[in-house]
Amino acid sequence: MIFRFFWVVCVSLMLFSVGCKTEVPQGGSVVEKDDGFVALFNGTDLTGWEATGNAKWFVEDGQLVGTQGDNNAPGDLFTTASFGDFELIATYRAEWPCNSGVWFRFQSPQVAYQADILDYKKPVAFSGTLYCPGKMFLAANLDKELEDRAGWNTMRIVTQGAKTKIWLNGTQTADVDDDTTDSGKIGFQVHPGAQFGAMKIIIKEIKIKEL
Repeated sequence: MIFRFFWVVCVSLMLFSVGCKTEVPQGGSVVEKDDGFVALFNGTDLTGWEATGNAKWFVEDGQLVGTQGDNNAPGDLFTTASFGDFELIATYRAEWPCNSGVWFRFQSPQVAYQADILDYKKPVAFSGTLYCPGKMFLAANLDKELEDRAGWNTMRIVTQGAKTKIWLNGTQTADVDDDTTDSGKIGFQVHPGAQFGAMKIIIKEIKIKEL
């Protein structure tokens, strides 16, 4: 009876192990289930990114930070890679007053889109607004309360073909058909001007899934 009990226990453990298979690579860390997203920021340095302009971009406490340069100089930070159709999720916070945003399908300062992070007066527009150079706001978020000015926020962008949708903290703020550009780089902006001298754009996570 003791042998039979031992045999049943062993078989049960083997079946449980098969049903709960977990991959453990070298080093012993557990591999999470792949959700199709790839991190664009490694939390350590600016590998995979390149700056233009004279803003300051650096990594601090595992977060990507952008500020104005000397004499309120502006600038942008872009991925070295380009992307077409994708879903993008960026977790950010800002120190205000702030005028920034997530560039996407960026080909040049004249051919691009931006999911704005701002407080604009004329016309009224808040973070989550979709901007296109030369066309201004293709869709404006009019609800200032969607954004947590003191904490972290999540911007989600889905662009496929001519269709672009944006969500801020789970609420949709844009649903637009526009064919200005179908591919390009991902990036962040630091706007010029003394009124934004104290601004910071801080990115905790940015990840992308190509569609």
